[in-house]
Amino acid sequence: MRSLDDLLAEGVSGRRVFLRADLNVPLDKTTRAITDDGRIRASLPTLQALRDAGARVVVAAHLGRPKGAPDPQYSLASVAARLGELLGTDVPLAADVAGDDAQAKAGGLGDGDVLLLENVRFEAAETSKDDAERGGLADRFAALADVFVDDAFGAVHRKHASVYDVALRLPHVAGRLVATELDVLTRLTQDPERPYVVVLGGSKVSDKLAVIEALLPKVDRLLVGGGMCFTFLAAQGHGVGKSLLEADQVDTCRRLLDEAGDRIVLPVDVVCAPEFSAEAATTTVQVDQIPDDQLGLDVGPRTVEAFGRELGGARTVFWNGPMGVFELAPFQAGTRGVAQAVGAVDGLSVVGGGDSAAAVRQLGLDEAAYGHISTGGGASLEYLEGRELPGLAVLAD
Repeated sequence: MRSLDDLLAEGVSGRRVFLRADLNVPLDKTTRAITDDGRIRASLPTLQALRDAGARVVVAAHLGRPKGAPDPQYSLASVAARLGELLGTDVPLAADVAGDDAQAKAGGLGDGDVLLLENVRFEAAETSKDDAERGGLADRFAALADVFVDDAFGAVHRKHASVYDVALRLPHVAGRLVATELDVLTRLTQDPERPYVVVLGGSKVSDKLAVIEALLPKVDRLLVGGGMCFTFLAAQGHGVGKSLLEADQVDTCRRLLDEAGDRIVLPVDVVCAPEFSAEAATTTVQVDQIPDDQLGLDVGPRTVEAFGRELGGARTVFWNGPMGVFELAPFQAGTRGVAQAVGAVDGLSVVGGGDSAAAVRQLGLDEAAYGHISTGGGASLEYLEGRELPGLAVLAD
């Protein structure tokens, strides 16, 4: 797989570079303002290196899940403004994805200039299952540039026009973010330093089942929190009240517990409330005493201590998924405590993107405490599952 440094060594001054970036940032539902610019900041090293080398950069990205047509609420206008602030230069936004305005603006770029295309998912062909339909859009992308740089690690598990098909049409390299993500994930999968502890949270066991199956033979401990823990607790015979439960996964969880023995560590206490609300009265109970009319919304303090002990001696840690509903103040303590324990690890600590990365920032934790904060939750998990990621496979071709 060729790198950005390989491309820079060849020289890119005056050349147009099609850069696929991951700028899929969260927006406030009312104001549509960016609430976490972490992914934009993560794109800067590759983007600035290209600018410094005199490239004319055409940036492609997606935001949210528009239905294959222009939708103002998913416009990249706010992203273009923030990107310009961080780069210290004007970043114009094309009025379309790869149409007349994109072509005109790309043709007018000078050395070191940056253009952001409108949300690539405004084109239905971007995510089409039809190779020819995606290919038609990729042809239009390729016409905008001379070379392709993929720095959108959060999208490399997608066989999309701006990720996969354009790489078949242009000379291509991996950007610095993709290279860093790949290096870290390789360290997690190939002879990690032990003890190796994985922390998994989030809502559903079904979403994490494949990665659990793939990691169990490799880890020393698998700590399970979040909503998914209640299906495991039910598999142990505990009542879980109104907590999130995937009844069809109970037998699977029971099998995993039998196979793993003490390598799967579950919560010992949980924070409960009668409803999903920041104003609800909370109680902390042992996992075998969850009231029938309550639902668990966070792991309790004894669980944080127990997980902290497991993490305290670890040399390699991968964490994906919050321990509770960290967006609401009464249910933040579990995620905060476990996140702090991950950050204190004397070794490689990896935050596996998605809600985990968002929690680190929302809770005001020091990002520098972690060895790596991934930008790609889904891509990270699929890589750890051992699946081939189309966006990486095409770069290696």
